[in-house]
Amino acid sequence: MDDAPIAFLRDQLSVSTDRRRLNLDAVLEMLRATHWGADLTRTTLERAIANSLCFGLYDGSTQLGFARVVTDLATYGYVTDVVIVEDRRGKGLGEWMVECILAHPDLQRLRRLALLTRDAPDLYARFGFTAGPVSLGYMELPGGGSAAVRRAGGGASRD
Repeated sequence: MDDAPIAFLRDQLSVSTDRRRLNLDAVLEMLRATHWGADLTRTTLERAIANSLCFGLYDGSTQLGFARVVTDLATYGYVTDVVIVEDRRGKGLGEWMVECILAHPDLQRLRRLALLTRDAPDLYARFGFTAGPVSLGYMELPGGGSAAVRRAGGGASRD
């Protein structure tokens, strides 16, 4: 993703979208402690980071949190992997990360910013997120494109 890094400051803390600052080991450890990221590999995380708008939360150089938005920077964004290191939870840091995500200039004109949560619906509701209408017909393909390829018995090749 080709985005210019920006930073948000609060006292000695910062939130930065500069991927070079991310401590991949710390991010991977935080995500592996969640119900959704227990099986995440470093290779998958690296690819996800490269193709997302990422937000790192820091106290100096210490990684305290992480979030990312999967987006085309034009019409749609999906907020995911919002996580704060366990010993700093309950101090408003997740709320500040969401504020920073919502304030990011490249996300201001999206038609929709979506997320899935079972752990923090109240947090997101404070920012105006609501349960989506059932009429939107949320659907997913477990396994992604690989599932469709398996059913069709074929696949694409890279040139």
